[in-house]
Amino acid sequence: MPRKAKTDDPLLPDGFRFGVATSAFQIEGGLNGPGEPANNWVWWEREGRVEPSGIAVDFWNRYEEQLDLVAAMGCDTFRLGLEWARIEPEEGQIDETAFVRYLRILDACAERGLEPLVTLHHFTHPAWLGVDFWLSPESPERFAVWVEQVLERLAGRCRLWITFNEIAIFAQLCYAFGMAPPGRRLAWKETYTSAAHMFTAHVLAYGLIHEHRPDAIVHTNTSENSVYESNRLYIDLLLSRAAGVPRDDLGAWIAEKRQAWYGAIAPVRPIERLIRRSSAASAPIARVPYRGPRLSSRARRGSDDPEGAVRPLVEAVYSSPCDRTLDVLGIDYYDPVAANHMHLPGRRTAGGRSWQPSADLWDDVAYPAGLTEYSRANLALSAEAMSGERPLELWVVENGLCNRVRNGRSYERSDGWDRPRYLRENLAAVVAGLDQGLPIGAYLHWSLTDNYEWGSYQPRFGIHGVDRERGAKILATDSMGRDSAGAYRRLIGGLRSGDRSVLSAS
Repeated sequence: MPRKAKTDDPLLPDGFRFGVATSAFQIEGGLNGPGEPANNWVWWEREGRVEPSGIAVDFWNRYEEQLDLVAAMGCDTFRLGLEWARIEPEEGQIDETAFVRYLRILDACAERGLEPLVTLHHFTHPAWLGVDFWLSPESPERFAVWVEQVLERLAGRCRLWITFNEIAIFAQLCYAFGMAPPGRRLAWKETYTSAAHMFTAHVLAYGLIHEHRPDAIVHTNTSENSVYESNRLYIDLLLSRAAGVPRDDLGAWIAEKRQAWYGAIAPVRPIERLIRRSSAASAPIARVPYRGPRLSSRARRGSDDPEGAVRPLVEAVYSSPCDRTLDVLGIDYYDPVAANHMHLPGRRTAGGRSWQPSADLWDDVAYPAGLTEYSRANLALSAEAMSGERPLELWVVENGLCNRVRNGRSYERSDGWDRPRYLRENLAAVVAGLDQGLPIGAYLHWSLTDNYEWGSYQPRFGIHGVDRERGAKILATDSMGRDSAGAYRRLIGGLRSGDRSVLSAS
C-alpha cells in the first residue's frame, strides 16, 4: 500500500538505501584479451569495431581501494555484477578462483558497511555460447544452470539480487538498433524473441534464488522509456498473474495497461506519437492497427504470430511456483523520452559535430522531474499486484549524467549541466515522490567511476573521474573537475538527518 504522504521530517523512510551502481565488464578489466576469458563482445573488440576494454578501471585487482570510495560517501549499498565468462570461461569448466575473488569482494563490502546488490547478467555472456545465444529456446534453462552454480557458492553472502539488467533495451541494442553484438537492425522478431527468453530466464532465476535464500529481494531492472513496448510491457507480463489476470484475458489486459501508461506519460514531441503507434503495431502481444506515415513492412511486421514471441515468458509466469516474480520495481532513469534520442546528423555536440542519427550519451536531456513522474506511473500500473503481505517498493538502481572525454581532453556538456546539480535535482525528485506517498526505497547513482561504456571510453559517468592516460588513475573529482563525491556525501548526510536545505542550490 502507498505510504501516507510525508510533510514532516524525517524525509526518508526507514531502511532507505543510498549507493552507487556498477557492472562487471565495465569496471573489472582482464577480459577479451589474449589468454583472457572472453564474452560476447570479444569479436567486436578483435575486429576493431569498438575500443578494447583492456583493464577498464581494474576493479578486479583494486576493489578494496574503490569500495573505500563508496563507503567514504556514506553509501550503504553497492551494486556490482558477476562476469559469467570469467566464472565459466569454457563450457562446464568452473573457475573456482574467480568465485573466491567474488567472495572476497562481497566480504570487503560487508567490512565497509555496504550491502551488495548483485547483478547476474549485465549485457554479457560467455563467448562459447555464441553471439545469438538468447535466440535459442534452451537459453533460459542454460542460464538457470549457471545461476544454480552461483547460488551454491554465494547465496550466503548476498541477499539482494538483480537477475538481468535492462532486458528490453539490451534486446533492442542487439537486434533493432545494431549497437551491441550481433549488431542487427530492425530485426523485430529476434528482438522480441531474445527479450522473452531473457525474461523467462529471470522467472526461473527468481525461483532458484528464493529456494536458496528465502529472505532474498530479487528483481530485474528496466531502463525507463516513454514507449510502452520498450519498457513497461514486460513488467506487466511478469506481474499479470499476481494481478489476478486470467491467461486468456492477457492480451486485452496488456492493451489496457498500454493505454494507462500513455495516459500517465504524455508525449513531449510530435514524433513521439509516431514512435508509439509504430511500436504498438509491431508489438509481440496486443497489437493495435497502425495508422500514420508509411513504414517499411519489415519495421511494421514484428512477429508473424502476435503472441508467439512472448509465449515462453507467459508460460513461465503462469507455471512458476511463485505467484509474483518481482520483489521490487527496479528502474534505471536517464533520458526516458524516446524522441529525444533521434537527431539529424551533423548537429553540434560536445567536442565537435556528430554524424550519428541518434543522440550521443553526453547529449541526453536532463529531466529530473520525470523521475517523480515515471516512479508514480510505474507504481500506479503495478497497484493490482501490490496487495497482500509483500507490497512493492520502487528502487532507483541507476541514475546518472554523462560528459565526454576524448584523447585526454574533457568537454563540458552543451546544456551546462554538471554532476553535483544533477545529483541534487534528481534526489529532490525522489524526495518529491516520497512527499506524495510513493513507496521509493533506494537511490543508486551510476556510476562510482568512469568506466567502459559498451565500446568506448569517451562517455564518462563517474562520480570519480579516471585518467586513462596515466594507467586508469582514479581522480578525486569527476572528469569535469567537480567535487561530485563531496556533493553526494553532503546530500546523503543531509537527507538522512532530515535537512531539506541540501536540495537547494548553494
